[in-house]
Amino acid sequence: MRFVPTYCLREGMTLGDNLYNNHGDLMLSKGTVLTREYVKSIERLQYNGVYIDDDISKDIEIINIINDSVRAQTVKGIKDIFIHCEKDSSYLKPDLKKAKRQIENIVDEIFANKHLMVNMIDMKVFDDYTYYHSVNVAVLSIVLGVALEMDREELCNLGFAALLHDIGKVFVSRDILNKPGKLTLVEFDEIKSHSLLGCNHIKKGYGVPNPTYMAILDHHEKYEGGGYPNNLKGDNISWYGRIIAVADVYDALTSDRPYRKALLPSDAMEYIMAYTTTQFDPKVVEVFVQKIAPYPIGTCVKLSNGMTGIVVENYNHLCMRPRVRIFMDGEKSVEPYEIELADYASLNITVIEIV
Repeated sequence: MRFVPTYCLREGMTLGDNLYNNHGDLMLSKGTVLTREYVKSIERLQYNGVYIDDDISKDIEIINIINDSVRAQTVKGIKDIFIHCEKDSSYLKPDLKKAKRQIENIVDEIFANKHLMVNMIDMKVFDDYTYYHSVNVAVLSIVLGVALEMDREELCNLGFAALLHDIGKVFVSRDILNKPGKLTLVEFDEIKSHSLLGCNHIKKGYGVPNPTYMAILDHHEKYEGGGYPNNLKGDNISWYGRIIAVADVYDALTSDRPYRKALLPSDAMEYIMAYTTTQFDPKVVEVFVQKIAPYPIGTCVKLSNGMTGIVVENYNHLCMRPRVRIFMDGEKSVEPYEIELADYASLNITVIEIV
C-alpha cells in the first residue's frame, strides 16, 4: 500500500488500511473501494490522506508500531480527560485508570515491535489536533525510551507524562490556541503558561509520580537554555522532559496548524538534527534519527535523477537512504524495479512526491 493525500483520492481506489473516525470508531475497513460519498466523508474529517492499495504498491506492507485501534481508543481517552478538565478543572478529577491501561498497552506493543522504525504519517483529524498530537507524542516518547533502554515502569511513567504534556492548554483561551496569525507578546505569554498550569493541575490529587508531572513542566525547556518556564539547561531539565521535547516538536512540525502547513517528515528530521545541543539533548537525538523514518514506507518520492518511486524499506543505520521501488522516469511509466539508495552515492531524494 501507499499513502495518498486526500485531495488526490478518487472513486474506485481501494483502502489499504482501516480508517477510524474522531470518536475512535471504525469508519471504513481495509479493502473498501472508495465511493464519492466515502471520499467526501474523509474530506469532512479533514484527514490529510489515507493508505490505498494499487498494482504498484499492493505487496508493500506497512507495520504500524502500535495497533490502529489502540491508537484510536487512546485518542478518545485523552479527549475525554481534556473535556472533563475543561468542564470543571477546579476540583473534579477524571478517572485516569483507563488512560494508564492504554499507555501500558502501547508500551507492550512497542516492546513487541522494538526492532521497527516508526513510519508515522500525519493521519490526524484536524479539529482534534490536540488529542492526536498527545497520543503521537506518547508513542514517539515511548519509542525513544525503549531505544534508551528504560524499564517498563519508567516507560509507562514517561508515556503517561507525554500523553498529558499539553493538559495545561485547557486553561488557555481557544481563540489564542487556534489563532491563524502572529501572537502578541501577551498571547504568547498565555500560551507559555500551559506547562506550569498543567504541572500544577496534575500534582493535585492525580497520584502520579514526581518524574511524570516534572516532565509536563519541562517539555518546553531547551538544552542550552532559553526555554520556559524556568530557563533550565542540560541535565537540570528532567530526563522525561528532554525526551518529550523532541517528540513534541517533531509531531508539531509534521502537523497542519492554523498558522502554517505541515512540514514533511524529512524536513522535520533535519530541523531536529540542526538544533541538537542548542534545543535538544544529543543523546535523545542520536536514538531519534535511528528510530524515526524521515521517508516513511508507502510514501512516493522523487529522486535527483528525475525518477519517481515508493519507499519500501527503511534502515536504522541509514535513515536517509531507504530502498525505493521505481515506477516512473520523468513523466513516463516504467516496469517497477527496486534500488538501494545506499548503493548510489550521487543519488538523493529531492522531495516527497504526490502521485
